[in-house]
Amino acid sequence: MNFEAKTDLIKALTSDEKLKSLVIGGFHNRYANDVTKYPRVIITEIQNKDDGFFDNKANGSILRFQISIFCNSQTVQNETKIAKQVDNVMKNLDYTCYDSQDLFEEENGIYHKALRYSKVFLI
Repeated sequence: MNFEAKTDLIKALTSDEKLKSLVIGGFHNRYANDVTKYPRVIITEIQNKDDGFFDNKANGSILRFQISIFCNSQTVQNETKIAKQVDNVMKNLDYTCYDSQDLFEEENGIYHKALRYSKVFLI
C-alpha cells in the first residue's frame, strides 16, 4: 500500500494558491472541526490497496479518494470554480475522476459536491 498518497494529496491541494483563496473554510482530513466556515473541502481516503501482484508480491497500489466541497447558500456560487481547480490539481497528480455528484443536505441546507478520483500507483 502507498501510505504517502494522502499526505502528498493534502499537500498539493493546500499549497495551491487559487484553491486556498477560494476555500475559506479550509481543508480537512475526514471531517471538519469548525463547521461554521464555508466553503470547505474534506479529503477522504476511500481505498488504498495492494495491486499488480507478481510472484505473490504487490507491485503497486490502487488509490481512491473523495474530495468533498461543502458550501452554504452564500458561497455556493464558488462551487464550480473550486471543483475545476480541485480537478486541475488532481489531474496534475495523475488521478482520474470517476464520479462526480451534486448533493444537497436538506437537514442543514448545505450544498455538497462529491468528487471521486482514482490512481494506480506502481512501485
